Amino acid sequence: MTPTERAIEALPAHLRRWVAPQDYAAYGPEEQATWRRMLARLVAQLGPLAHPAYRSGLAAAGITTDRIPSLDGMNLALAQAGWSAVGVSGFIPPAVFTELQSRRVLAIATAIRRPEHLDYTPAPDIVHESAGHAPFISEPRYADFLQRCGEAGRRAIPAAEDEAVFQAVRRLSEVEERPGASPEEVAAARRALAAAQAAVPFASEGARASRLFWWTAEYGLVGTPGAPRLYGAGLLSSLGESARCLGPEVRRAPLTPACVEVPFDITRMQPQLFVARDFDQLFEVLEAFEATLAWRRGGDHGLAEALRSRTPVELLLPGGQRLAGRVAGIEPARGPVAPGLTAALVRLAAPLWRSTPSRMGGGGEGAWVDAPGLLALGPGKLAAAGPGGIRLPSGLRLSFRHLGGGEVVELEGSLRGRPLPLPRRAILEVSEALPSVSAAPGELC
Repeated sequence: MTPTERAIEALPAHLRRWVAPQDYAAYGPEEQATWRRMLARLVAQLGPLAHPAYRSGLAAAGITTDRIPSLDGMNLALAQAGWSAVGVSGFIPPAVFTELQSRRVLAIATAIRRPEHLDYTPAPDIVHESAGHAPFISEPRYADFLQRCGEAGRRAIPAAEDEAVFQAVRRLSEVEERPGASPEEVAAARRALAAAQAAVPFASEGARASRLFWWTAEYGLVGTPGAPRLYGAGLLSSLGESARCLGPEVRRAPLTPACVEVPFDITRMQPQLFVARDFDQLFEVLEAFEATLAWRRGGDHGLAEALRSRTPVELLLPGGQRLAGRVAGIEPARGPVAPGLTAALVRLAAPLWRSTPSRMGGGGEGAWVDAPGLLALGPGKLAAAGPGGIRLPSGLRLSFRHLGGGEVVELEGSLRGRPLPLPRRAILEVSEALPSVSAAPGELC
């Protein structure tokens, strides 16, 4: 096996399907010349501008100025830092990108920009992914931040509308990089992106995680606003933006957790950037962001985020049991059920993924069930198979016939005397608390 084949083999199946092999022989003289011109100019231009680790980091990642890097060469070099790299084709879904990153795997777009786009391109390419992201992997503190940023992004809950924005961005980048694309096609793709962005009703956790990554790993500066150095991959791989970012056209502000509230436009050079004090501050900002996520907060906050996002989530219960699906409704209790939790009953739309208890406790393997889910919250548990019911302090009353494994039929119920419209068949769980709500894992989507 080659180093790259080993890196791919280590990935779970749901990530392997996004991998695109690097056909190194397909890089012709023009592509190699584009790389040489680009890298020679970048290294010369970035010498006094980039963080000191940039030059040594290129070599540590197996990157030279004389030829396009091979993924095998990069994997041999990155292995020294506990990372690897796999090829992808253009933009990949944010959930895939962030999970790869959380696994210490760089996603490398294997295409290279057209010669007329040397200064800037919105499309991912091998210049950006290798010469931009890889050099700082040799900095252990920064590499740890990158991994943790991926973990936060993987768990952040996206909104249903975020997918349309991603697809519009992907389409625009493909059009702009396609030889012979007409101005009308580019304009139409830009209008489609603007329409998709205008349809987004709120900034989801997923969108805010993308902003954090953008203003740090992609377009970050480090030092002081008066004397910053470049470390963001978008700056390190753009001749135009790296020259412009320290000029009067760009506002440079100290990095704070509020950066996640600032949207960005991938189709143009950035009008503002954020300056981190040092790489340690990146963790301070990341930790402040993580503290806002449903993954960390759970309870009412997590359920409200899941309900408004309308995308699949994973509910983690105290015993380690996991439920995954789309939250379709919440029945509130009169008062607290547990700290930070006032929900009496949570409805999940079918299909539902449910973990099965392991012998070691908690949730082990799981399976999809073509049935809606109900999570009753309060002190109680399901009795053995047969006719039964539960009564909880929230005022929730349920009666049913338990078929075993949480599957109930002939379901009826009320909340504080008010009849509830319930499915006749459902998967029922009972839990005293709800410590965590996060985006559904990639293998379930």
